[in-house]
Amino acid sequence: MAKQPTKKPEFLRKKLVSLKRKPQAIALVVLLAAFVYYSLNMTKISNTTARIQGQGMGLAGFVTMLFSTLSLVCFLRTFPHRKKTNIPMLVLTFLMLGVIIFADLYYSGVVYNAIHREADPIASTGQSQYIADSIGILRTHWILVAAGAALTALLPLYTPLIRKINTSVEVEGNEEMGVIDISGEDA
Repeated sequence: MAKQPTKKPEFLRKKLVSLKRKPQAIALVVLLAAFVYYSLNMTKISNTTARIQGQGMGLAGFVTMLFSTLSLVCFLRTFPHRKKTNIPMLVLTFLMLGVIIFADLYYSGVVYNAIHREADPIASTGQSQYIADSIGILRTHWILVAAGAALTALLPLYTPLIRKINTSVEVEGNEEMGVIDISGEDA
C-alpha cells in the first residue's frame, strides 16, 4: 500500500504562492498585529489615562486608535488588486504611521514623567501596576508599527527575492512524454 503524501507541504506551497502574488501581506500582518495588540490592551491604557490625567493623554490614545484603524484602511487601498500602487494612499499611510509612533512616544513620556516626578509621584506598584505596564505596551506597539512601516518601505527590495522561491510542483510522468504533434496531420 502506497504511503499517502501529507497535506502540510502542499499547504505551505499554496501559502508561498499567495505570498508571491501579494508580498505586501507581510507588512499588513505586522500592522494588523500592532492594531490587535493595542486594542486588546486598551483597558490598561484607558485606566492609566484616568489615573494620571496628564495633558494630551486622552487625545494621544484616541489618535493612536483612530489612526491605527485608518492606516489599515489606507494600506489596503494602497495596493489594489491587479493595479499599480496608489502613491497618494501610500504617503498617507506612512504619515498616519508616523503620527501613531509620535502619539505612543508622547503618551509614554507623560506616563514616565508622572511616575518619576519629584512632587507627588504616581505609584505604579500593587493595584496600580497597569501604569507601568502601559509603558511596555506602548513601547511594543510603536516597535510593531515601525516594523510594519519598514516592511512597507522595503517592499520593493524583498519582493523580487520572494518571487524567486520555486513553488512549482513536480508531476510524475511528464518526463516520459514525447514530442506532441500539433500540426493536425494524421501519421
